[in-house]
Order: sequence, then C-alpha cells, then structure tokens
Amino acid sequence: MSTLRLRLTAFTAAFLAMLVGTSIVAACGGLMETGIRLAVPPQRLAAAPILVTGDQIYELPKANPADDEEDTESAVLPELVRLGTDTLPQVTAIPGVRQATTDRRSGAIMVHPDPDTDITTLADLIENTVPGTVTLTGDERGLAEHPQARSGRENLIVIAAVFGGTAVMVAMFVVATTLGLSVQQRHREMALLRAIGATAGQIRRMVLGETLAVSALATLLGCLFAPLLGHRLYGRLADGGVIPPVVEFHQGWIPALAAVAVSALTALIAVLTAVRGTTLARPTEALAGAAAPGRPTGGPLRRTLAIICFAAGCVLGLVSVLFMPATLVSSTAGPAVLVWAIGLALIGPTLTKTITKALPWPFPGLAGYPAIVNARARTAQMAAAITPIMLATGMATANLYMQTTQVDAATAAYTAGLRADTVLSPVTPGLLERVRAVPGVSAASEHVTSTGFVERPHDNWQREDGWPLHGVTAEGVEQTMTLKVTAGSLTDLRGDTVALAAEHARNIGDGVGVGDTITLRLGDRAAVDLRIVALLAVETGSEQFILPADLLAPHTTAGVPDQILVRAAPGTDLSTLGANAQDRTALSAVYGAQQQTQAWVNYLLIAMIIAYTMISLVNTQVMTTAQRRREFALQRLTGFTRAQIMRMTGLESLLVTAIGVLLGTVASMISLIPFSIAVAGSPLPSGPVWIYLTTIAAAVALVLAATWAPAWTVMRTRPAEVAATV
Repeated sequence: MSTLRLRLTAFTAAFLAMLVGTSIVAACGGLMETGIRLAVPPQRLAAAPILVTGDQIYELPKANPADDEEDTESAVLPELVRLGTDTLPQVTAIPGVRQATTDRRSGAIMVHPDPDTDITTLADLIENTVPGTVTLTGDERGLAEHPQARSGRENLIVIAAVFGGTAVMVAMFVVATTLGLSVQQRHREMALLRAIGATAGQIRRMVLGETLAVSALATLLGCLFAPLLGHRLYGRLADGGVIPPVVEFHQGWIPALAAVAVSALTALIAVLTAVRGTTLARPTEALAGAAAPGRPTGGPLRRTLAIICFAAGCVLGLVSVLFMPATLVSSTAGPAVLVWAIGLALIGPTLTKTITKALPWPFPGLAGYPAIVNARARTAQMAAAITPIMLATGMATANLYMQTTQVDAATAAYTAGLRADTVLSPVTPGLLERVRAVPGVSAASEHVTSTGFVERPHDNWQREDGWPLHGVTAEGVEQTMTLKVTAGSLTDLRGDTVALAAEHARNIGDGVGVGDTITLRLGDRAAVDLRIVALLAVETGSEQFILPADLLAPHTTAGVPDQILVRAAPGTDLSTLGANAQDRTALSAVYGAQQQTQAWVNYLLIAMIIAYTMISLVNTQVMTTAQRRREFALQRLTGFTRAQIMRMTGLESLLVTAIGVLLGTVASMISLIPFSIAVAGSPLPSGPVWIYLTTIAAAVALVLAATWAPAWTVMRTRPAEVAATV
C-alpha cells in the first residue's frame, strides 16, 4: 500500500489503462448480448399475449441431404413471410385459443388464450401444429411489428464480435505495456530489496498485491462505466442503421466478468513477466542490471514470436489478394495490421536501438546532441513510447483508408453499372407505360431488389447472406444497366426466367448453363423454378441474379418495384409524371452517402480503440518523463537551462514520434496494399491525404504535450533539492 501511494504516477497510468480497457471490452460484450437476446417489446400489438407470424428463418440446403452430421446453416429472410389464408382457421381450431384475429398491417395473427391456458404451452402447441409458423411471446412479440430487427441482429453480433475481439487484443497490449514499463522503472528498487534480504517470492507477492489492488478498483469502476459506454455506442449504431432502435440494449454480468478476467489476467501476467528477470537474478546481478536501464529487452522467444506474427500477416495479405472476394476481403486484410504491429512491438527495443545507432546528429543547437545520446542510452524506454504510437498510427491509417477505398470502389462500381440517365420513384401503377410514352425517352425498365438463395441444384458458393436479386424489365434493361452477356440474351427475361454470372453458374451443381433450370428460394420463402436465359461476365464477389421485375416484385415486402430506370435524350421533361426524378450524378451522390453512413459506424468503433491506444501513449510518456527528475536536475546543475531541457525533450519526442509513425505506416501497408488490390485493382488506396497527415499531427501533439507537461512540472523544484533527495 505504501508503494501505491509513493508511485502515484505509474499506478495511475496502470489504473487508467485497465479502467478504459475493461469499459470498452464490457461495452462490446453488451452489444453482443443485445444482439443475442434481441428483445423487442411490442407496441401496437402488446394486447395479444401470443402472436403468430411466418417463419423468417431459412435453413440453407445441405450438399448431401442424407448426411445428418453435416452442420445446417441458417439465414434470415429479408422480406415479410406472409401467412397462408388457411392459417387463421387452423389457429382458431386449436384447443385453448379463445380468440384469434389477423392484424392487416403486419400480417400477424393475434391470439388470446382461454383464461386457464398456459401461454407458453399454447404457443408451443400452435407452432408444432400449424406448419410454417412461429409464435412470439414476451419481448419477442415486437418482431412481428419490426421484422427487420432479425437481420439487424446478425449485423450487431458480427460488429460486436469483430471490434470486441480487436478491443481485447488492444487492451491486453496496452495494459501489458503500461504495467511492464512501471515494473521496469523499479528494477533498482527491487534490486535493493533483494540486496537487504527480500526473497524473490516476497518481491513477486508484493508486485502481485499492488497489481491486484489497482486492478480490483479499476475493473470495478470499468464495469460501472461499461453500461453507459455501451448504451451510447448502441445509440450511435442504431442511428447508423445497423439495428432498429426498437431493440432494447442489455448489459448483463457475463460481459463484465469477461472484461474483468481479460484485464486482471493480462495485468498479472504482465507484471510477473516484467519482474521475472530481477527475481531470478542474484542480488548483486540485479543491482548491476538495474544500473543499465537502457538495455534492450529482447530474447529468442520474443524474436520467434515476432517472426510468427510477421509470417501470419504476410499470409493474411496473400489470402486477401488471391482467394478472398472483394466483399469479404476486410475480414483477412483487417487483422493483418494488428498482427504486424504486435510483431514489431515484440522486437521494438532491438529496432529502436538499431535505428538510433544509425542516426547521425541531425538536430540543430545545443539540445540536439543530448537528445540523440539519450535516445541511444534509453532504447527500452523509447521502445515503450514508440509502441502505442505505432499501434495507433497503424490502426488508424489502415482502417480509415480501408473504409475510404471501399466506399470509393463501391460508388464507382454502382455508377459504372448504371446506364440510365434518370431514376424515378415511387413506382405507381401504369407509370412505366407513361414514361415510355414521353418524347425523348429511348428506354425504361422497372427495377426492384431483394435477396434469394439457390435451392436446387446445390450451390457450392452459397452464403448465409444470400445472393442479390435484381428485378428488371426485358425491353429496357440493356439500355439502362451495364450488364455484359456472354451467352443467351437479356431480352428473354420474361416469365419464370433468370440470368446469372457465368462463373457462378459453373459452381452450381455440376455446372448449369443457358436452358437449364434452377430453383430459387425468394426473400418471402416462395420457391420458384427458373429457366436460365443468359450468363453474365461478373467479377468474383459481385455475383447477382437478374429476374423479371413482375416476377420478383410481388415477393417483396412492398410488393411493387422500387424504381424506374430511364434512358432519355438531354432536355427530356419527366416532371409531369408525378414521380421524383434523380439524375446519375445525384444518384451516385446518394449511393456514396449511404456507403459513408455505413462506414461511419466503423469509424466510430475504430476511433474508440485508437483513443484507447492514445491513452496508453500519454500514460507512457508521462511515466517515462516523470522518472527523469534526477537527470534533469543534474543537467541544470551543470549549466542547462529549463528552455534547453524542454527543447531536448521536444526533439526526443519528435524522434519517438517519427519512429512510431514509420513503423505504424509499415504495418498499415501490410493491410492496405492487398486490400486495395482486391477491392479496387490498385495497390494504392484511395482517400484524402489529410487523413494520414492528421494522424501524424495528432501523434506529434499528444507526444509533445505528454512530455512537456510532466517535464515542466518536475523542473519546478530546485535542482539541488532534487539531486539531494532522489
């Protein structure tokens, strides 16, 4: 307890690292719990204890239907699954049902049971008796009014898992770095304790006691702050369209327990590893080692782990370029930056020593020479400061430019695929014929979108999120959309027909072609047998199915086409048709804004993790600078002024920032280059250069502030007093 009081700066830094880490990890766990629970309290239909709806869960076909051991994957159907006309009489006839009526807006059947009937038992009986139905009770009843919450559930769970996993890794990294540095600064103290008779076990127990005291308070407060942080994050995700705001946020004890375990175990492992060298050495050897604090702490184990991290990052990059489609490449390219950053951090002291030794004396003035000398003598402390800069720079650069590259590529692909000059919405009966009758209109096509699944033959490329379905009008599709046909003709898209990607067709069953028939399960669970009339040249990862609009539209929730695509001569007046008209430029801008809205969600979570690494950066700089009181005092006694020492520490900070930014940029390129090749076909990512410059400026400002503030504070005491007491 005395050590905690006397080393307030170091333990405050460790406390903040564990507090913020626990809060972030627990908040991400709360987001995942919210997605798993999916509590949607009913509103308009709250009076009915039981609601009967269509089954929105679709089990994907197995490669071998007879194989009972094969795992069954399921998906959420995107359109409203309507109940059959015979469903209401079947529900009414079930014993225990007092009254059953249909809600026209949602299509759900509202069931009121007899007074003595158990609600849960009756709900199970209805679901088992009436095929194709699902019964909802309690907070699940809100799904009948807001069926889109089911798809939002998957999005929320995935986001929480990805960013929660990243937060766990970053939290472990930051906590371990902060605590490791705090123990490293006490090597001389521990060596003296060994010299006066303290055993290695006593030293370990002392350090463990300190760590447990700090972690207990930090994790407790972190768990108290986690619901507030999680709720705010959930609100931002709901605003970004990830999940409907009607879903209730839940923060239980399991995410809090997991966050406490991560922070506490990381802290204990970090301090035991850091104190190991002092406790294993003889007291005289420990004193000799403490006299050389600048020695790089490296070894065969760290080098081996670093090599493994570098190899894993390279493998992830190669997989991103060679095997992953553009829509999934972020799942392999994204983790590469973190893996490489960890590898660079493991050999950070060795890298820092190598870089500083290779430096000439580039800094001008009297403060330049001691800045270089200090950098070469304090490589271990410099490496501890470089690590969070590298991590923050690498993650910020990689993730932000991945988002801008993806948005730009998606917008460019959307614009390239649209040949129409104008898009009209909403679509009303007879609008297509009126558009075609306008002078100057050369082509017009209805357009509707949905999602579907290949039922038969077995689709070897089938995914849980299904395939994009586009409904079009055969007479105008070739003039309004950019679709390259390799076989067949799009003008044959009438009735029960379909066009799909040629490469995709070769992977359905034993391969299908023009004239063959496939069975598609549409978004409302309807199954249709479709004859293939055309094959398309489509890039891998952008597969789609083209159907007649009059076939697809009735199987969507709206029941009508979304838009009418129009190709017309310049100056054609479409304002008299009673529909909203948008040109290509406006459409591209709207589409780009939608992509930016989705990317904004990732920006938010990325910013949260980067801010955490910045806290580690400030902690590290404050700790290392505050420890140099005696050094600054001796320099002032030999003739240095405060201003010269401030310039010296400023130059050291710039050197630390430069090395950290350099290594972070290297780590980010391991992600960005393969990602950009896979998404945009170019090794150079797209996006404004100010993102990178802002990242560097923020790192410089934080490092200087975190260095100069404690340096000025410790120099307020007279140097003679400091030299006599420290």
